[in-house]
Amino acid sequence: MTKSDRVDWNDLRDRRMAEPGATEGYEATRIAFELGQEVRLLREHKRWSQSQLARVAGMTQSAVARFEAGGNVPTLPVLERLARALNRKLDVRFAPVRPATTARRTGHSVTPLARP
Repeated sequence: MTKSDRVDWNDLRDRRMAEPGATEGYEATRIAFELGQEVRLLREHKRWSQSQLARVAGMTQSAVARFEAGGNVPTLPVLERLARALNRKLDVRFAPVRPATTARRTGHSVTPLARP
């Protein structure tokens, strides 16, 4: 393979994101990741293990671990159980969409949804 045959990461990403369903899949993954991080922060603030949270929420430890890692998009009932276990109110809302010029990410940063 010559240097001119190599695909640049940015070109590959742009091509993949242009495929049908890619944007929706990316957003679902981003949301799952951010929710998982928020639950982990809240759990750690309580100084609970994943097993302790799982017991209080009526889940398995492996389900909590997958959720915190962003491994699956949660259902509303699962979010409600986690919120109750963490003594939180689940707040689902529609927020304004960011302008297209700021939608592309150059780095990875997450703003927590709720502070402990």
